[in-house]
Amino acid sequence: MSGFAKALFRFFASTGLSVALLLLLMLLTFLGTLAQVDRGLYAAQREYFGSLFLVHRLFGVFPLPLPGAYLLLALVFVNVVCGGIVRVRKGWKQAGVLIAHVGILLLLAGGFVTFKFSVEGHVTLYEGEAANTFQSSRAWELAIVRANADGSATEHVVPEKDFRDLGGAKTRTFFAQGVPFEITASGYVQNARQSAEGAPLETLPAAHQPAENVPGVCVSVSAPGAETVHQAVLWGMSPTLWTVPLDGGEWTMQLRRRTWPLPFTLRLDTFTRELHPGTQIPKVFMSEVTQIDGDSEQAFRIAMNEPLRRGGYAFYQASWGPPDAGPNDPLFSSLAVARNPADQVPLYASTVICFGLLVQFLLKLAAYLKAESRARP
Repeated sequence: MSGFAKALFRFFASTGLSVALLLLLMLLTFLGTLAQVDRGLYAAQREYFGSLFLVHRLFGVFPLPLPGAYLLLALVFVNVVCGGIVRVRKGWKQAGVLIAHVGILLLLAGGFVTFKFSVEGHVTLYEGEAANTFQSSRAWELAIVRANADGSATEHVVPEKDFRDLGGAKTRTFFAQGVPFEITASGYVQNARQSAEGAPLETLPAAHQPAENVPGVCVSVSAPGAETVHQAVLWGMSPTLWTVPLDGGEWTMQLRRRTWPLPFTLRLDTFTRELHPGTQIPKVFMSEVTQIDGDSEQAFRIAMNEPLRRGGYAFYQASWGPPDAGPNDPLFSSLAVARNPADQVPLYASTVICFGLLVQFLLKLAAYLKAESRARP
């Protein structure tokens, strides 16, 4: 190993780097918590904890460049590997320390998997309704659908992240295999409202809660070699779909909340709500559901603090409504849906860390008792 490589390894394995990273993480936690007041939870989380770098406005004026928590935690992972696994003294006396460091690495790796690959959304059902998809509360997508002769539909989607930077006069053209035209998007607005179908969008300030934002985007469609260009303004809460007659058929387009498929169908059979006497505060609310997978049906109950975990998905009882429903009015149940490949990793990692600490404690205790026994006359 060259001198430079040795110096670099010593730096990444150093205790000083560990202390600096922990102090920076404490600072980001403090600043990110304060930022939630003005920017909301999701925006502050994305800026301070999901980024490599950021610029914090100290007292709202002075720019302060900082590393994001994403970068800091990656450096913590490297620091633990170099200093806590590779460089640490090996032997049975250090077994507990090694086990605890493996647990810390497992916890960091699980956080990375969650950040990169987890999906969160919701599904809302009235009694008797069923669904095999769930929607995001924050993310949107442009859906292009064509109905087939056999009754099925061919669907293509453009995620919001691919066109949300197209504010003002910026444009971008999208192509998809099997779609006989090109789509050009422009004039994206994060939060807007539309007075009438096809009317220009009225830009609104970004909502404090991202789930309350309703975006809009301008779309133009043209087939290769054709002179006709179809244009429309798509808004997330539009009650109708935009229909484009092209290639001997009709294509529909819609700006909708991002949708993911479920590997089975979930039907709400019964929703139960009990309120505290004389209030609108829920005492109990739970959903009796049926999982339908082909010809197989299985009943489950989802209640507060009692989620349903099936097929890699977790369903939580989140809310209900309408809030102004009368005694005999039908109620809907809103279930939070999460798909997280690392859902149980924090539990496993914490178990490994606790086991490592217990092993180290027992080793130290045994050494102490042995020394005490030798010191006795």
